[in-house]
Amino acid sequence: MNQIEPSLLKYIWKHSRGDQLWMLVVILASMPFYFLSLDLPKQIVNGPIQGRGFENPDDTAFFLTTYLPIPEWLLSPPIKLFGGFEMDRVTYLFALATTFLLLVAVNGGFKRYINTYKGRMGERMLRRLRYQLFDRVLRYPLPRFRRTKASEIASMIKDEVEPMGNFIGDAYTQPLFLGGQAITGLTFIFLQNIPLGFVTLVIVVFQAWLIPRLRRRLIVLGKAQQIEARQMAGRLGEIVESIQEVHSNDTTNYERANLASILNRLYFLRFEIFQRKFYIKYLNNLLIQFLAFLFYAAGGYLAIRGSLDIGQLVAVIAAYKDLPDPIRGLIDYDQQRLTVDVRYKQIVEQFAADDLQDSKQQRIADEPVGPLSKGFDIVNLQVIDETGSKLIEKATAKIDIGEQVCVVGAVNSGATHFTEVASRVLRHSSGRVELDGHPIEQLPEYITGRRIGYVDASTYFPQNTIFDTLTYVLKNQPVTPRERTEEEEAQYQIELAETRRAGNTVLDIEADWIDRERLGVKTDEELIEEIHRVLLDLDFADDVRALGLRGTLDPERHPLLCEALVKARHRFRNRLTELGLDGIVEPFEPERYNNQATIGENLLFGTAVEASFDPTHFPSNKVVRNVLAETGLEARLFEMGKEVAATTVELFGDLSADNPFFDQLDYMDADELPEYRAALNRIGQMRLEEISGADQKLILKLPFSYIESRNRLGLLDDELKSTIVEARRKLRETLEELETPPVSFYDPDRYNAAASVLDNVLLGRISSTVAEAPERVTNAIRKLLAEMELTDDIFRIGLEFNIGTGGKRLSETQRQKLHLARTLLKRPDFLIVNQALNALDSRLQRQIIESVLARSKGRDGVRFGVIWSPMNVAISELFDRVLVFENGVLVADGKPSQLARESGAYSELIGA
Repeated sequence: MNQIEPSLLKYIWKHSRGDQLWMLVVILASMPFYFLSLDLPKQIVNGPIQGRGFENPDDTAFFLTTYLPIPEWLLSPPIKLFGGFEMDRVTYLFALATTFLLLVAVNGGFKRYINTYKGRMGERMLRRLRYQLFDRVLRYPLPRFRRTKASEIASMIKDEVEPMGNFIGDAYTQPLFLGGQAITGLTFIFLQNIPLGFVTLVIVVFQAWLIPRLRRRLIVLGKAQQIEARQMAGRLGEIVESIQEVHSNDTTNYERANLASILNRLYFLRFEIFQRKFYIKYLNNLLIQFLAFLFYAAGGYLAIRGSLDIGQLVAVIAAYKDLPDPIRGLIDYDQQRLTVDVRYKQIVEQFAADDLQDSKQQRIADEPVGPLSKGFDIVNLQVIDETGSKLIEKATAKIDIGEQVCVVGAVNSGATHFTEVASRVLRHSSGRVELDGHPIEQLPEYITGRRIGYVDASTYFPQNTIFDTLTYVLKNQPVTPRERTEEEEAQYQIELAETRRAGNTVLDIEADWIDRERLGVKTDEELIEEIHRVLLDLDFADDVRALGLRGTLDPERHPLLCEALVKARHRFRNRLTELGLDGIVEPFEPERYNNQATIGENLLFGTAVEASFDPTHFPSNKVVRNVLAETGLEARLFEMGKEVAATTVELFGDLSADNPFFDQLDYMDADELPEYRAALNRIGQMRLEEISGADQKLILKLPFSYIESRNRLGLLDDELKSTIVEARRKLRETLEELETPPVSFYDPDRYNAAASVLDNVLLGRISSTVAEAPERVTNAIRKLLAEMELTDDIFRIGLEFNIGTGGKRLSETQRQKLHLARTLLKRPDFLIVNQALNALDSRLQRQIIESVLARSKGRDGVRFGVIWSPMNVAISELFDRVLVFENGVLVADGKPSQLARESGAYSELIGA
């Protein structure tokens, strides 16, 4: 099915017919109880309260006597259905009142059930609609994404269909329920008094005619608002994606003005909507209250004249009080229906596509997908873009499995488009492209997606770990079901049943999806070994280990590894002299001040778990300030901060902000100098308690970032160091009394879960005055971990590194390596590379291509074909065969050495 039902009501009926019919039954069943609740007040007032039927003290009445609900002027005498129970006046009053209370509870129960049921029905349909829209996105032809903004699609699926969820449950039940209540109420009023019934009917019909017409403009405004909001979402998404360009070109103010313009249009649209909406609400309420005026005036007059008894008037007024809600609800329903229908049609138009990929091409494979038996057979290939330009014209080539083919050409020559066609990223306009003896466009994705590996220069990755990013290509279908407890299985079956009712896929995301069998491995250990081999080929394994050194570990999950790292720490400390690092590394010791660390780090003596306990936030931290005050350290640090500020202002105050001397100031930025100069003038000789809180924080910030061995202002003596160590002890005692300590404290014999692996082994600070000290220390730790055979463990930690949104926590070079690595990991029959390593230098590109080609020839027991379009044409000499494109035409095909002699086009490219 390539099209969504264009009518929202038909879509709802198609997918919830059974639920809607059940709601009809429930609503019809609720109407008699609603009618009885309207009639009962009249019986209470006319009977036991006014005394009708109780003229004598001994008179009795029959409770639950039931007659046909037809007025006497239509049928006299009325037909009795049930004689009832005989009661005196007071008992009868309490019986009627109790019955009224029970009816209220029953009617409330019906409302609760109906609202809950339709709410669930609405959410189920909303889930179905969102899933279907997302399914269509997955089946869009790839070129469509070039003109579609991702944020707009996300906004439509997430936000724009949200109001439909509220309407879907109401689509059929709301008019039935509210209409039934309104008809019941009107019927009841007619039965009490025909003139009042006609007046009520006229007002209601007038409302039903007038209000929808006034709301038509609201629908137009709502549609315009929806379009503006969608465009705003799209623009915001573009800005976030291109934020580097915004800053690089100083266009932040242009973007502010652009957004302000959009917000301005949205403001006036929404303001007009509010004005019209509340005017209509005012008019609607006025009509309702006018009807109340008629009831009180005309009804009261009829009661005075005796044409209407008090009980009937009370019953009519009670019925009227319940009448506006269903009438207003029906009017609101009609408005909501029109608004949501407009939204739905807009979304259907946005997601409409005649060239959707057939859903059968994305089905799950029924059996294991074996390797291809034949390669590419391309005949008279022609590719024309959306503007009518010919990208490739009449190209014919045959590429067998196992061939290493380089596709070269100048810019817009057709070389890159050839690789896109071969990988099915780009559709060909005419000609024949066959793979494994079948037209490539007819092959299901479980073949092309597993047997073809495509890599281009784009390196956008969803936020995930390196391991999950690499193994993403192996997650084609569930492999092993998740093991669940009996209780978890029961809950899962409930969720599964609901998933089926919503028309969603029943594939279990919590199953194990990684296809290890494709790699010939069975365990995660073997899988990681295969990943390591691939990353070694791409010169990426060391990068992952470096990330592992900067990663963190949970001691509860990895107790043995944490224990080994603590041993590595002790071994590192014992070998500092041997490693030539004595005097470069100063370990943290609980009873000693660390001269290479800041005062704040010495005071904290740990890693902050909560941001407020980072040393940079100490001036604002009440707990820390209290400890400093108790130990007498606060005033001393304040005086120290004033000296640091005064000395810095005196030495650097007249220098320009770009002077290299400011690189030595790690406690103050150049643009902060005027602020500190002004603060010193305000403070003068005042004491800490005499100045403002803002100035206190400003001055106290400086000593917490001060390192005597680096800054050398002569402000830190042994006595002050001892006081800081004493305050450290007091702060630790204070924080350890808390239920959840906000700091993970240093302990020479314990692993610090909040610190990185590197910091845990180091557990100290590196001198900032020795050249290349950090590199020397890091290399020494790496060698030590290799000696202790912990390198593989560090690699595994690195695989758990979170690459961030879009993979932006990695460099462009690392992202391109990661892209190629995961494509190699899935072991395709053809690796197709389209200028994928352009961020790497020529030497590294050549090295990686040589490794990939060696792998493709069976070095690790796996053979596959390679089709590579490189940036550097000279690399083509590494391949067995070269295809040369010029102006969209395949002009040469042969071995590199042969083409260098015979093809002028190839020779020209190499020379260029």
